[in-house]
Amino acid sequence: MKIKSALRATGVAGALLTSLILPAAAQAQYPDKPITLYVAFAAGATTDVTARALAQGAEKILGVPITVENKGGGGATVANGLLASKKPDGYSLLVTSTGSITVRPLLMKLAYTPKDFRVLMQYTFYIGGLVVPADSPWKTVDDFVAHAKKNPGMTYASSGPNTQQQIGVESFARCKGLTFKHVPTKGGSAANTALMGKHVDFIAGSGSHIPLVQQGTFRELVTFHVDARDPKRPDIPVMKDIGCPPTNPPNGMIVIAPAGLPDPIAVKLTAAFKQVSDTPEFKKLLDKYNLDYAYEDGKSVQDKFPAEIEWYKKYFTDAGMTLR
Repeated sequence: MKIKSALRATGVAGALLTSLILPAAAQAQYPDKPITLYVAFAAGATTDVTARALAQGAEKILGVPITVENKGGGGATVANGLLASKKPDGYSLLVTSTGSITVRPLLMKLAYTPKDFRVLMQYTFYIGGLVVPADSPWKTVDDFVAHAKKNPGMTYASSGPNTQQQIGVESFARCKGLTFKHVPTKGGSAANTALMGKHVDFIAGSGSHIPLVQQGTFRELVTFHVDARDPKRPDIPVMKDIGCPPTNPPNGMIVIAPAGLPDPIAVKLTAAFKQVSDTPEFKKLLDKYNLDYAYEDGKSVQDKFPAEIEWYKKYFTDAGMTLR
């Protein structure tokens, strides 16, 4: 009996030791199969274009394929909810926005909270602006405001509900005493398509509109989220130039994983993506969409979440909106 008990105890101890060793071994061998990088917005949006560039470069560094899948909808809430349901093993990642993690849960019942994610890195900020067709009669903000006051309920598209770009437009509307009708889409590229088809009067641009402004298809009347004019586009005013207070905090474009991702895997992934984002080729891609390279490590980004959440709580309360 003693021998059997000893053998049984040895077996239990061995199983426990194996359970501890195997995860460590798996982390050491990571990655040993393809990685899926989800994108929170539709194909063609700045999030999508930059995510694909990151994936293409990182798979060469990591030695495994990285498949990019677009999961647009709900202002990134669809993709965020999907990622929150995945195992924290490093094989399911997502490029999304900070605002979709901090802001949306304040207003909507969602399948996630900020605590469900681990941020790996930020590499740029989304930009926003009020954008109209280039052939429209509105050459300036004053032209637009005069028309909007005579025609309440003008329609605009954005990359999704409760996005920072939508908040920028609504901040502009509050400042100027205007009312608009919002038409959310699955991403900035979809909003661009809606404007090109004249299905809406204007859009809350989110970055992918920039090449279309440069091509002469669109005109940007005012830029949100920044305190000073862009030296590359000095003719476009910012909110303070038109007598309005600054809009919401900057909205970061980030790479995230499910919470609980082991440190060794997080370090390996972050190093690979940062190596790609540091290249001249990647920075040139950002510049095409007038995006600045703004690398920040994941912990630093995540540490700012509480303050950002408090800012939005006050904003929504002051606007008379009901928090969830």
